[in-house]
Amino acid sequence: MFNFLSKLFCLFLRVSGSGSFPPPLDPQEEAECFRRARMGDRKARERLIEHNLRLVAHIVKKYYPACRNQEDLVSIGTVGLIKAIDSFDVTNGARFATYAGKCLQNEILMYFRSQKKSSCEISINETIDIDKDGNPLTYIDVISCEDTIAEDIDLKISSKKALEIIRRRLSPRERQIIVLRYGLNNRRPVTQREIAAALGISRSYVSRIEKSAIDKIRKEFAGTEEKLL
Repeated sequence: MFNFLSKLFCLFLRVSGSGSFPPPLDPQEEAECFRRARMGDRKARERLIEHNLRLVAHIVKKYYPACRNQEDLVSIGTVGLIKAIDSFDVTNGARFATYAGKCLQNEILMYFRSQKKSSCEISINETIDIDKDGNPLTYIDVISCEDTIAEDIDLKISSKKALEIIRRRLSPRERQIIVLRYGLNNRRPVTQREIAAALGISRSYVSRIEKSAIDKIRKEFAGTEEKLL
């Protein structure tokens, strides 16, 4: 395969000045080459590639004339052409040139997307400066790591306290409204209006009960903190 791709490259170099690519195959000969290629005939496959190279050059020149790396696009387009030849179904009635043209452009667009993505990626080991001793300074040397373990533990402890207060200190109605309102016990948080409709009471009454319950929880928290101190 490497030798064949080298052959294609040499062919491009030879004809790029004159534009004298091998002519397209006539429909009968093209169909016969596809039939033989499907049976494993490498010569037939190579013939299909060689006689469709002009399609690669045409698409690159027509749609990407301002691109500086024309040789790269030709190489990428040739890969798309080979994929098109290997996947084309001669029985579906479509013209191969139409099918191959789409495959070529998809391959080139994928190349551009990968280039755009890689241009935005920066290695954390990339050197950004040199220290006074001549050692390279990389991104990983200056990136700070904010450890939140202490805050996470404190949050878990506080959450456990709050649940305990809700269970022990609130009335059944207060507990019910707080559980519904804030989605405790793996529930979905709901609005005061939804709670009012579910319990058959006014929204303002739900608001008063919620406020009273939260005040109780706050006071219990404050009392717990004072005891610890």
